[in-house]
Amino acid sequence: MSDPARSAAPGLAPVTLPASPWPIFLMASIAVFLISIDATVLYVAFPVLTRAFPGTNTEDLSWVLNAYTVVYAVLLVPAGRLADLYGRRRMFLTGLSLFLLASLGCGLSGGVSLLIVFRVLQAVGAALLMPASLAVVLGAFPPERRAIAVSLWGALSGLGAAVGPSVGSWLIGVGGWPWAFYINLPLGLISVWGAARLIQESRSPERAAPLDLIGVLLLIVGVGAVALGLVRSDQWGWLSPALYACLLGGLAVLGLFVVWARRTPYPAIDLTLFRNRTYRAVNLATFVFGTVFAMMFFSFFLFMTAIWKFPLGTAGLAAMPGPLLVIPVSVITGRIASRLGHRTLMVLGALVFAAGAVWFTFMPTLHPDYLGHWLPGTLLTGIGTGMVLPSLSAAAVSGLMPSRFGIGSAVNQAIRQIGTVMGVAITVALVGQAHDLEQFRILFRIEIALAVLTALLCLPIDTRPATLSRAASNVQNS
Repeated sequence: MSDPARSAAPGLAPVTLPASPWPIFLMASIAVFLISIDATVLYVAFPVLTRAFPGTNTEDLSWVLNAYTVVYAVLLVPAGRLADLYGRRRMFLTGLSLFLLASLGCGLSGGVSLLIVFRVLQAVGAALLMPASLAVVLGAFPPERRAIAVSLWGALSGLGAAVGPSVGSWLIGVGGWPWAFYINLPLGLISVWGAARLIQESRSPERAAPLDLIGVLLLIVGVGAVALGLVRSDQWGWLSPALYACLLGGLAVLGLFVVWARRTPYPAIDLTLFRNRTYRAVNLATFVFGTVFAMMFFSFFLFMTAIWKFPLGTAGLAAMPGPLLVIPVSVITGRIASRLGHRTLMVLGALVFAAGAVWFTFMPTLHPDYLGHWLPGTLLTGIGTGMVLPSLSAAAVSGLMPSRFGIGSAVNQAIRQIGTVMGVAITVALVGQAHDLEQFRILFRIEIALAVLTALLCLPIDTRPATLSRAASNVQNS
């Protein structure tokens, strides 16, 4: 049995770890769970908001969603760097406090402009705490238990996103649209209290290095332009010059960032991260699976409300059995991954997810049959998600030195967020205004292809303990 008072891994200042890291895990994961709920709860709150602010057009009101999405995606990577340099505990508590205060401000807002301002502040807080949360979890567990911990962390994030519409529809029905934001306060305050008492400070030994302000600015402009183009694609149209200006301009700026990062001694993202084949493959797979997960999740609600005419609250409940499988599946896969690595689990999980998409392509008809035509498909996609999504988060950081936990996880989460934005944009373009069963079947066929592509992208990933141990030895000997 290991001594609970032990030194941190190389790259971190020595700290004394508690006898059990699970209380720290709980405090860090509560915050991530709330952020994930917040990212999807407005899917059900949006129609209520249109009635609450009747003088506002839909395009302006859409910025309640879009402003959060763009700012969150833009700031994740800089926030990961800040967590590594200035302290994971500090960034976690700062981000969570800001997120909760902004949630209160959203609920109290009397106008759309003020609501959008507080949504931006929510996104800033969420971006600050998200990479810090994973870094805190990684630092609390010894290496041999990190696969299980990160799998659970990722599962809770996915579960929050999945149950957001169901919980939100009930709360909004009882207390009105402000409860889409007040939902964050009770658990969030518990997380602040517990984190302040339990989490010890940790940071990268490179904290004396100056922050790469030029690199951060290039990242903000590049990622922001790409995210903005995707979230506005349904309004602008996929052939719009404005859309291509955003996408191509954003990619060009990101290209400039790569050039800059290769020349500056302390870049905002150390590009040597991507020399690791596993890290490259994980992030490609994260983008593709983030896209297909968003497509499947969003299309569930659109199908059941547009084709089967379910009330939104009923649709939310109908979509829950699959997401509820994510936690138990992730616990099992995390234990297996700690012994055998993640690759086989992710490949099989992506194929199970693809099987769910095949089911939805052929089985549901115009006539509602939830048990016979829908439930088997959502169980398959839930099992597949539980095998893939948490494992991607764990595999992304499994081979990194502890000093890179914050930035490594932030890059991975930012890529997943861009994939999510892409998935929503594709879904809205294909079936956002559709009441045609065939359009949904086209969407499900695209989901099959993307899930199979995820499986192929996971093949180069190697997180077997023996491989990681050799890599760590090579780093220490170099």
